[in-house]
Amino acid sequence: MFIGIDAGTSVVKAAAFDEDGRIRRVEATPVGLEMRDGRVEQDVDAVYGAVEQVVHRLVASLPAPPRLAGLTGQGDGLWLVDAAARPVRPAVSWMDGRATGLLAEWTAAGVAEEVYRRTGAAMFPGCPAPLLAWMDRYEPESLDAAATAAYCKDVIFQRFTGIRATDVSDTSMPFLDQRSRDYERDAIEACGLTHRAGLLAPVEDPLPAGPSLPGTGLPAGTPVAGGPFDLSACALGAGITEPGDGLLIIGTTLACQVVTDRLDLDGEPAGFHLATTRPGRWLRAMPAMVGTAALDWTLKTTGLRHEAVSGLLGDSPPGAHGVGVLPYFAPSGERAPFVEPAARAEFTGVSLETTPADLVRATCEGIAYAARHCLDAAGLTGELAVCGGGTRSEAWLRLFADVLGRPIRTASGEVGARGAVLAAAERFEVPLDTKAWTAASAHYEPDPGRAAFYEEGYARYLDRVATARERWGRGA
Repeated sequence: MFIGIDAGTSVVKAAAFDEDGRIRRVEATPVGLEMRDGRVEQDVDAVYGAVEQVVHRLVASLPAPPRLAGLTGQGDGLWLVDAAARPVRPAVSWMDGRATGLLAEWTAAGVAEEVYRRTGAAMFPGCPAPLLAWMDRYEPESLDAAATAAYCKDVIFQRFTGIRATDVSDTSMPFLDQRSRDYERDAIEACGLTHRAGLLAPVEDPLPAGPSLPGTGLPAGTPVAGGPFDLSACALGAGITEPGDGLLIIGTTLACQVVTDRLDLDGEPAGFHLATTRPGRWLRAMPAMVGTAALDWTLKTTGLRHEAVSGLLGDSPPGAHGVGVLPYFAPSGERAPFVEPAARAEFTGVSLETTPADLVRATCEGIAYAARHCLDAAGLTGELAVCGGGTRSEAWLRLFADVLGRPIRTASGEVGARGAVLAAAERFEVPLDTKAWTAASAHYEPDPGRAAFYEEGYARYLDRVATARERWGRGA
């Protein structure tokens, strides 16, 4: 058996796979977020406790000890811990907006663009650099008390193994020199953080790895690999490894990423270039803030349930009777395929004749248009895999295929944990049949008529985004 551990933003999972990649058991538990006034935090010990709990339950159910464990988790944010990986304050989530004003200063001063040109990572309020700088300005005592400004999976890895380290995937956002695969010191200096550089964990390449300590839920001595973080792990778990191929994660946010063998830092500063376990290969990632959270809001506002989505999509035609949505609901705005902290959602074309089904369909279409915008910007030319909670609705998947105008395939279950195992197996030189592990579970083809309709709709969507960006830029 092989164990993949996925410490997500709202759910922590541990999955057991057999040698052929079949899921044998999954244990999961929710974890909470505290949201107030644009700030989003998590209890570090609660997240680690949830990991330990699901791992213990999973291992207890297995007929034999696991051969290895791979670890992945949410990226970005700021997890300040002491030398024993214990929290000095609650973790600041990647969804947090407290550093919005500071990032605006950096954008006006050219700092954000300089960092992008050096590292290929666009900054947004919830990424480590502005959060570290915000803490340095307003809460320096927390940085003084910390030994590490960590990422989620690295806190768990250190608690599991005692090893303080990170990997190139998390470090890509935004401090990695993509060529040397170590810290880009000039980028750190540009952010005014040289005096805090000691808080950054050593970058291990290949992945950090070590034996598990007693009392972690894993049998002591189990080989554990730390990383990559969830975006990169999902690409591995979906079998997206060749240039031009892409992955769309339809989750709380849309994570759109395309494999590339070319590092291009000259375009619009947006998204990330994520270093992979293979030098010379990157994931051109456009992790939009748009996602199923937008649909959640529409359903909650209309008093509808998730189980009704497929039926509602059938009750409103393509185009939703003229209702359109710019689905930028996140309090911190948007980060891909453009960075705009002031971005906000908009509904247009609503009248007294508009039905709840129209609102739901327009939201689903808006999210799909946003996905296409990101994938186009990332350079998608090959096959596209999809995964995430949004794949539970076949009707929405067919809508995605129509809006994207291309076939899509759904990845096998527990794709993040699956990718964590594949990365760990590579790290420990354990041969696995990656084609079997990453086989598609279903395929969806676009309908030619609807695809042509949405081609025109996408052009109108882009025009509306351009107009809105001008207005947001003026503060209107």
